[in-house]
Amino acid sequence: MRGDGKRWFCVCLAAAAILTMAACGINGGQGSNLIVQEESRGKTVNLFGPMEKSRPDGINISRTAFDMTVSMAEEQLGLIVEYRTYTAENYQEKTYDDVTLDRVRNNMDDLYLLNPDTIQILGEEGKLADLSGLENADNLREVVKTANVVDGKLVAIPQEVVVHGLFVNKDMFDKYHLKLPETPEDLLECCKVFKENGIETPIGANRWWLENFVFAQAYADLYNGGNTEEEIDALNRGESKYSDYMRPGFEYLQKLIDMGYIDAQAAYTYEAIDGEGPDFLAQKTPIVMAYWGAANAVTAYGEPDFELQVIGFPSSRGQMPVVSMTGYGVNVDAEHLEDTMNVLDIILSDEALQLYTETNKVISPSKNVEVDCIPALKQLNDKVRDNVYVLGSNANMKVEQWGNTCLIVRDLLQGATVDECMAEFDRLQEEAIGK
Repeated sequence: MRGDGKRWFCVCLAAAAILTMAACGINGGQGSNLIVQEESRGKTVNLFGPMEKSRPDGINISRTAFDMTVSMAEEQLGLIVEYRTYTAENYQEKTYDDVTLDRVRNNMDDLYLLNPDTIQILGEEGKLADLSGLENADNLREVVKTANVVDGKLVAIPQEVVVHGLFVNKDMFDKYHLKLPETPEDLLECCKVFKENGIETPIGANRWWLENFVFAQAYADLYNGGNTEEEIDALNRGESKYSDYMRPGFEYLQKLIDMGYIDAQAAYTYEAIDGEGPDFLAQKTPIVMAYWGAANAVTAYGEPDFELQVIGFPSSRGQMPVVSMTGYGVNVDAEHLEDTMNVLDIILSDEALQLYTETNKVISPSKNVEVDCIPALKQLNDKVRDNVYVLGSNANMKVEQWGNTCLIVRDLLQGATVDECMAEFDRLQEEAIGK
């Protein structure tokens, strides 16, 4: 992984996941920047994550929802879940991922909130317990199992499924009599019409989420063609090349840049939402990309002055949601292993997930719990409910997906050729298989 490769998860996924939000774009050491709660008397389970327990009167809805599910476990099991937290107040040169890797390897906690790269690494090292035996694991959507199985073991489970989509200003599409795009060709035609009508940059982009265009095209058939396991096995053995899957998406991005539909220079400097968001809200650009929760958040796109629609990314199979997720993992050598498994089983129960889902308006990992989503998200929700999606993070793939693809897309934005980008995927694949 290249120099800044540890930070993308904090920016790309954290804003969409409950506790990871505190990890966004921050560094911290493992000493004075780890605030450890005082030991409580009686039975305890030690949880390591980026946030402390919220105050009873706190206004952070995400933390409150998680805390409420933890309280259910504490009450039912008669124990205390101690929050051991990561902060960056001293700005040491270790990221949240660096610290979690070290803590799991040294058996310092019981339960962890993990980003997809660390799930993959620790799963391959055998440091995470198999969660498939949990009673509530039977209720999981297939997308959750697919993303978090390593060497046949279910090593992490999230409380929400993070879905990325294309956010469109439906009013602007209607003004020019355009249908919402289904295929890459449809999107090109829409951008052409917008450009001809004086819209300088039809697609507002940032340096973190353009890989969603690539994933939608690269893996539409892999995840929806009925041969997912076989194709991933072939990639992991080196019989197939990631670069062959990725090339069409990178060529498409290059075309969008060459035709002026994406401003590569601006995208490379823009942070997610903060960069392209103002123009989208001001109706200067009709298309951006973001995660599910941004459609609900007032601080993002929750209150636009136009009709907002969120759809999947254009692919050969139509509009395609891109899914990524953090997850809770249990240290295989946890000091309080049985109690930790029981806590996790309760916070992943349909009762707890219903509470969490209703509070945060997100997609639940349980197939039995449905979100009452806003109209703008209905098309995206319908796709995921029907198991139509591609994964942007999959712990069963030897080459880590989300972060590596994000970094290579950034190379493209800075002028690298598609062939050079594909050579990097080949290098990563050879390196992963050689381990």
